[in-house]
Amino acid sequence: MLDIPRLRVLRAVVASGSIRASAAALGYTPSAVSQQITTLQRETGLQLFERSGRGIEPTEAGRTLAAEAEALFASFSRVEQVVSELRAGRVGRLSIGYFGSAGSTWLAPTVAALRAEFPALRLDLMLTEFTPGDPDIDIFVEETGAEHPGSVVVHRLAEDPYLAVVRRDDPLAGLPEVPLAALAERHWVDNDLREGPCRQVLLNACTQAGFSPSFVVETHDYRTAMSFVATGIGLTVVPELGIGELPDGLTTVALSSPAPVRHLSLAVKKPIADHPAARRAVELLESLVCTGKTLAS
Repeated sequence: MLDIPRLRVLRAVVASGSIRASAAALGYTPSAVSQQITTLQRETGLQLFERSGRGIEPTEAGRTLAAEAEALFASFSRVEQVVSELRAGRVGRLSIGYFGSAGSTWLAPTVAALRAEFPALRLDLMLTEFTPGDPDIDIFVEETGAEHPGSVVVHRLAEDPYLAVVRRDDPLAGLPEVPLAALAERHWVDNDLREGPCRQVLLNACTQAGFSPSFVVETHDYRTAMSFVATGIGLTVVPELGIGELPDGLTTVALSSPAPVRHLSLAVKKPIADHPAARRAVELLESLVCTGKTLAS
């Protein structure tokens, strides 16, 4: 492997035509420059300079190697600039994982702010709910009893209660809250694609209330489930964050005894945790929660 500092010395000597002048430009002593050139000639097996009177002249090999090194130093300069920019958080890439309802509520304002503050930053968005990935930052639903790996820093974002979605002419409509057990004999519309933590929170709460939900229709998302509720087929129970704008004719009712609640958190990989853009993403998401721009009312 050629030594980059020695190539830098070669380039300086060829450009200045003088060991003394190149030493002054590089901050070296003339003897140190001579030693670097001697070592480079030994490493390459090439004669790079020859005596010319009281000075030296680059050989054809010396001029060719110095010229070819220009492209290397141009690239190296760009790499150094990238390092500087990365330290300032102005370039690079950041991947953010999310699940559906978090993405629709939090992602757009977060990405808009990051793009404005870090215009050269590449943002990769990953729907980790359906396609497991390994993002730098991941918005996720806590699984009961699960431990976090030591490779991430976890921030708790919010507690997201589940609400019953019913028609406005339903006997439950208008009540401040109802015990979960009051839904035991009702027809339910399923709204989850898979056996994940969101479904498990609800099923665990129903078990504590002494029943298992009677699903009469299976759908795979909250919006479709609510459209079935509007037909009068049954009710559905949805995390507050996933409700958004209710279809006409529907309303929500709070649940109790027990109240199903999912815990929403943010995992940040430790190697990226101090990156300015990563820190800013965490601040933005936490701010959205604190200012109430998160859970639908």
